[in-house]
Formats: sequence, C-alpha cells, structure tokens
Amino acid sequence: MSCNEFSFPEMDGRLFAEQLCAWFEQRGRDLPWRRSYAPYEVWISEIMAQQTQMGRVVEYFQRWMKRFPDVESLAAAGEDEVLRLWEGLGYYSRARNLRKAAQHMLKEGGFPSSHERVLSLPGVGPYTAGAIMSVAFNAPYPAVDANVERVFARIYDLDKPVKLSANQAFIEDRAQALIPEGKARVFNQALMELGALICTPKGPKCPECPVLEHCRSRALGLESERPVPGRRQETVHVTVATGALVHKGRVYIQKRKPDDVWPGLWEFPGGGIESGETPEEAVVREYAEETDLEVVPVHSSGVVRYSYTKFRVTLHCFYLRHAGRAKTPACHEAVEGMYVLPERLQDFAFPAGHRKFIRMLSADPVFFGLLSS
Repeated sequence: MSCNEFSFPEMDGRLFAEQLCAWFEQRGRDLPWRRSYAPYEVWISEIMAQQTQMGRVVEYFQRWMKRFPDVESLAAAGEDEVLRLWEGLGYYSRARNLRKAAQHMLKEGGFPSSHERVLSLPGVGPYTAGAIMSVAFNAPYPAVDANVERVFARIYDLDKPVKLSANQAFIEDRAQALIPEGKARVFNQALMELGALICTPKGPKCPECPVLEHCRSRALGLESERPVPGRRQETVHVTVATGALVHKGRVYIQKRKPDDVWPGLWEFPGGGIESGETPEEAVVREYAEETDLEVVPVHSSGVVRYSYTKFRVTLHCFYLRHAGRAKTPACHEAVEGMYVLPERLQDFAFPAGHRKFIRMLSADPVFFGLLSS
C-alpha cells in the first residue's frame, strides 16, 4: 500500500463504478464475442487473449469459430488440427487444454454455468473463471488480469509490486467489492478495457480517463511510476541448428514427444550447438543422434531469430541430403517421423522458428532445385 505523507478520502465506489461503466458502454470496442456473450465464445476469447495482443486475438478467434463453432466440433477434432489452427499464438498447452475441456463438457452435459465447475476445467485458473462467469453469465465474480492490476496500482497508488501477496489480496478484494449489482459483465470488461486502452503500461492517457478524479497516483504525479516493477526475468540466449532433409522430392519432419518442449508439434530435427562446433557440424550430429541418419549440409538457407518465454533463439537453417544410402529414420527424440511433400508442410503445426524456416524455403529457388534434382 502507499506510504506517502498525503492522506486521501475514501473513494466513492459507487461513483467510480458508474463513471467506468458509462464510459465502457459508450467507448468499448466492438469485439466479436461481445455481440452475443455466448459462454463458448467468451471462453475461447479469454484463453486466446492470454499473452496475446487483441488485434491478433480477433483474427484467430474468427478463424477458429469458422472451424470450431461450438463445443461439439472442438471436442471431435484431432489434436494435430487444433494445434495447427492455434499455431502462431504460442503457449500450445492452451490449445490442448481447450480440446480436453471441450471433451469434458460433452461428458458433463454442456458448458458449465457454476463458478466451481468452470474453475475445474483444464487450463482455467481464477482469473479466467472469473472472466467467464462475469462476462458470459453476468455473475458477480472479479476478473483480475494485468490490466486490472495496473489500474488499481495507480488508482490506489500501490508503492510495492502488484504481485506481492498482500497487494494481490487487496486488488482482488477491491475488484470484488466495487462490482455494482447486476452489472458484473459491464464493470469487469470496463476495468480491463480501461487498462488496455487508457491506463496503459507506458504513457497512460490520463486526460481521457473516465475515473481520473479517483486516481491517487495521478494526484501525486506518480502515474508513470506505477505499478512498481517486480524482479525482471533473466533472458537466456540460445543458438541452435536445424535442417530440412530432402529425399525424392519430399522433406523429413518429426513429431515432438508429449513430455518435451512444444509437445505434439512437428519440427525438423536439430538442437543446440555445442562448444567448438560449427552450425553445420551441429546439424549433422543432431540428425545422427535423433534419427540415426547420416546427412550432409548442401546449402545454408539463413538464420531465424525468435523468442519464447525467457529464451532468445538464434536458429541456423540448412538444406540437407543423405550422406550415403538412405535408410529408415529412427525416432529417438520424437514419437513419429515422415517424409512429406513441401506443400503439405502447411497442414502441420510447427514452432514459430520452424514455421519461419518453412516460409524461407518456400520462397527459395535453391530449395526447389534440390527437390527436383
């Protein structure tokens, strides 16, 4: 809590909620799941919105709804298809949990309408459960995400990181207590919308804020210092090598193990470059270790850079051929492998770095020359 020397009167919670809800009803974004507030659509949008910019969420949501318009269609889908449609959003466990939850709902008779049952779904935590209950069912449950944490850190001038347990409890309490009767849907969305559009992490648009008069940090000139940052996550740089093995007009790919990073996704074999190795030597070694195949790099197609969680990855990419006589690949680090036509690579879900590699080779005349030779 704030430890500054100034004293503020107790906030008028009713006025705060009225002003915020009125603003949202006039200025809230027209998002596709807000047109009907169907529980299934709200659920999908909330899972997609985790760690994802709203513009991308809308694009993926609309594509998802064309293929999986309801619980039944999602439950009946194969994991590979679900992962392929999710590709690009990252955090693939979310997609797998959506499918598991849909299958669970079918067994239980449909989409749950109680907080306890929603919270029991795979991949649903306290925030998501609160968001589904309040937005889809207008039930008075708080929904505290990073946007809401930031809003309350500024409104109440919290001078310690919001992730501290005391501040988490305080924010949760305030988010619950301020919900106006019968307006949980509007109020919770308004709080999140305020954080997303006005009370932004950098350069908050304070003059446009509908609840500016209640903001303690603004009154103290501290809005740019709130929320107080927590400990920054360490960044780890990783250098790896991979290669597309070409054989009889096809390319070899393999499916990752269920207990590995990116479980269930497809990839080109490869791995970390060890001390003293060149990228070419690394990809040859990795193929031997993972598939028992002897390969030779015939062309360096370039370098791909991407990030996931705390890792910053530099991926060296090659086109490969068999070094000797081709043989059946082993699957020491995968559950299955196969040679596929290049045009079929679009049918499988790949990690972001490998998808970038696919886009590179799909536009490279050298690669198509190898396919036909």
